[in-house]
Amino acid sequence: MEQDLAQKTQTIFSITEIQELLPHRYPFALVDRIIDYTEGQKATGIKNVTINEPFFPGHIPNKPIMPGVLQLEAMAQVGGVILTLLPGMKGKFFAYAGVDKARFRRPVIPGDQLIMTVELLSFKRNRIAKMQGKGLVDGQLAVEAEMLFSLLD
Repeated sequence: MEQDLAQKTQTIFSITEIQELLPHRYPFALVDRIIDYTEGQKATGIKNVTINEPFFPGHIPNKPIMPGVLQLEAMAQVGGVILTLLPGMKGKFFAYAGVDKARFRRPVIPGDQLIMTVELLSFKRNRIAKMQGKGLVDGQLAVEAEMLFSLLD
């Protein structure tokens, strides 16, 4: 029984643990918690969106909306957790190499909780990763995209 518990993979990551895996810091740390993680396959993270975000004063005055590019960046950071936990990848950094089929289905506004699930589709030569991401707010699809990542040396 003890051996089974010792081999159990961690599935929840706090902000402190995320910061140990990713280099992003304020104002670009866009994942507050990983709430589910399946080793080498997928992760689900949350971004609690507040009016205190640094982008809201300029996007858009009197109608604050989280920029779509930052929604994509938040999903990429969830994907980064998956990649940095792959064997031999600890301490490595993967950058965006491309985004395909990005769609924004509803606005993300202050008070929303963006729940993002990112799935690893392929990982080639320990350098190039392809992922599928979806972000939900209140159970409704807000953002989706296919994302490419490249290892930066």
